[in-house]
Amino acid sequence: MFVVTGATGNVGRALVRMLTEAGLPVTAVARHITRADVPQGVRAVAADLAEPVGLGAAFDGAEALFLLVAGEDPHGVLDAAKTAGIRKVVLLSSQGAGTRPQAYRHPGRFEAAVRESGLDWTVLRSGGMATNAFAWAESIRTRREAAAPFGDVGLPFVDPDDVAAVAAAALRQGAHLGATYTLTGPAPTTPRERAAAIATALGEPVRFVEQTREEAHELMARFMPLPVVEGTLAILGEPTEDERRPSPDVAHVLGRAPGSFAAWAERNAAAFR
Repeated sequence: MFVVTGATGNVGRALVRMLTEAGLPVTAVARHITRADVPQGVRAVAADLAEPVGLGAAFDGAEALFLLVAGEDPHGVLDAAKTAGIRKVVLLSSQGAGTRPQAYRHPGRFEAAVRESGLDWTVLRSGGMATNAFAWAESIRTRREAAAPFGDVGLPFVDPDDVAAVAAAALRQGAHLGATYTLTGPAPTTPRERAAAIATALGEPVRFVEQTREEAHELMARFMPLPVVEGTLAILGEPTEDERRPSPDVAHVLGRAPGSFAAWAERNAAAFR
């Protein structure tokens, strides 16, 4: 049995699908989840990583856990996993935990707890995800417009399906124990280029509007803690060489190149129509 937390999210939903298609038993966990949210045969359990005391039923009978950075008690979550008999954990962390540890202390704490847990572990440090472009969905649908800061700064955004595929490999295979992988797309793309890729997928023009740093800060602060806002804007506007550079890790694990942003946009064009 494999437990997937965050099972209704962009990575978790894809991971549940991949494991299920491989014929493997899966428990899908999210704070709000029903049987209608998961493929047939998948066990759906509503549980909150912020409340480790209630995770026993979700973890029961499983041997491996896909874990999000969520809540404030990673040791409590991992203790619940060990009590339930789980032997392996694959953590979805952030690239910022490696490149900007002061700004990304929260995922850094989860990484440290996983490494100290006594469980077999793999850490996946994801770069920015292509699905961040869903923030443009309404503005593109209603007025064919996409707004973002730092319009000409490129980063190698990763397809969440590739993150899920690497997670599936780490959960199923022993070759990735003790590894920390950085997951990116195949090449840097700028916000302006990503808007153009969506326009190509739609077959219609999309106007790109460059925000100021202050405008972006105000919008992001509505749903992100301020240290994360500052860290995110620093990556978007002044990325380090490591943050600009595509990582070979997706190809190393999967034996193929990671998917491009353009391919992701083609596959998800309906969200922007």
